[in-house]
Amino acid sequence: MIKVKVDPTLDLVIDRVVDVPPELVWKAWTQPEHLMPWFCPLPWKTVECEIDLRPGGKFRTLLKGPEPGQEHAVLGCYLEVVEHQRLTWTDALGPDFRPLPAGPFNFTAVLTLEKKGSGTRYLVQALHRDPQGKSTHESMGFQEGWGKALDQLVAYCKKL
Repeated sequence: MIKVKVDPTLDLVIDRVVDVPPELVWKAWTQPEHLMPWFCPLPWKTVECEIDLRPGGKFRTLLKGPEPGQEHAVLGCYLEVVEHQRLTWTDALGPDFRPLPAGPFNFTAVLTLEKKGSGTRYLVQALHRDPQGKSTHESMGFQEGWGKALDQLVAYCKKL
């Protein structure tokens, strides 16, 4: 695996040690029935999920908010799949690496899992093409939203 160097002008990062093993974190990220309960911060819910876990495979979710008509679809493509260690995907490409229309910002996410005692070092990096994309993602609440989703993931995994 290539170490992804963080560029503070372009990247957003969450780096925490959580008290669940990497195998459970991996399961929660890679199986739709285990991703849907925790993936977006409440009161939003993930109501649909498709995962084709291979480089070039589809990652698709549909998120619904608490108000009528609030929904957000996410479509992307896996770039790297290293079981229990690393998952890399992007919303700039669709299944089989086909380019998607540009959004207000596109990003590539790199999730790295490292065993730490009985827990996991959970490192997620959101890589953006320009500072404006990073700023837009940050102002949407990246730290709070992804942090809350991680708390939900940990609580969910403890019930498995």
